[in-house]
Amino acid sequence: MELVANGIANIASPMFGGIWQQVRSPEQLPIFERGKTLVAGITHSCSAFDNDFFGQYAGMIPLCVLACILVVVSYNMFEWREFKAQLKMPKSDVIVLLSTFFLTILFDLTVAIEIGMIMSAFLFMNRMANVTNIGIITREFDESGEADDSGESSSQPNDIPEGVIIYEVNGPFFFGAASKFKETLRTVDKKSRVLILRLRNVPAIDATGLATIEDIFDECRKNNSTLILSGIHAQPLFAAEKAGLIQKIGDENVCGSIDDALNRARELIDR
Repeated sequence: MELVANGIANIASPMFGGIWQQVRSPEQLPIFERGKTLVAGITHSCSAFDNDFFGQYAGMIPLCVLACILVVVSYNMFEWREFKAQLKMPKSDVIVLLSTFFLTILFDLTVAIEIGMIMSAFLFMNRMANVTNIGIITREFDESGEADDSGESSSQPNDIPEGVIIYEVNGPFFFGAASKFKETLRTVDKKSRVLILRLRNVPAIDATGLATIEDIFDECRKNNSTLILSGIHAQPLFAAEKAGLIQKIGDENVCGSIDDALNRARELIDR
């Protein structure tokens, strides 16, 4: 229970400007030293009693001896083997590690942690943008018509009507990928009557991604074309419904598979 209390205190202390720390009371030390039986607690209690009884003689220990003890303790706390292993990680992670390390030495731990968290956040955003791929689909469907790994049925290439453009987004549709998607749209000058946005490989979307889709819908409406969403997952669908985007696009233009989206595109073209 004491460990639970310390954990709750460490969670709450940053809310008031504090820094968490690992407190080891006499009752906790046997646990941290991997003691598994009651004998560990009894032995530690005896050693703690000895320290209290002979504590008055601690002042007779030479400072050079205490300094040597502190050097050994500091050496064990440094964990240089772990630090060396971290240097073999990706360069971006090494930069964050070294920056936090030297900022702790030059300034203080609070500044180092704050800057390290900011650097890690930008690193995460950059990685999310890099793992998301956007591309135009022309003849990418399986000729056999079998279902793919996602359970979405495939179509033959000849089933893509004239005047229909299909874009597929692979990866989280966050703000980093939103700018990449807009750039991809600018590179294609081909006019289309129907734009199908295939989202079968998009597990999550944020507000910027929703705003990007809304901008695409407005652009399509200006060009007298229709936007169709295909294979949208639960989280993006829920977020789009909550933002009112599904109602704006229309339920009939939100399809569960690419075949349904192509059938909807044919209906629009034949009008």
